Amino acid sequence: MSETTTVVRLRQPGEIDDPLTEVLRAGARQLLAQAIEAEVAAFLAGVKDEKLPDGRD
Repeated sequence: MSETTTVVRLRQPGEIDDPLTEVLRAGARQLLAQAIEAEVAAFLAGVKDEKLPDGRD
């Protein structure tokens, strides 16, 4: 028994031919990285003076 199907290939994230989209995605990645770094720095600054119940850092 033979089934006929139509498979549509979806575009993969790395297959963008539009230079503007590539520039926008690169900028978005950079902004996300900066935001994550700022969050980590703020978190570490907030807990740097905290100690465990047994007195360890």
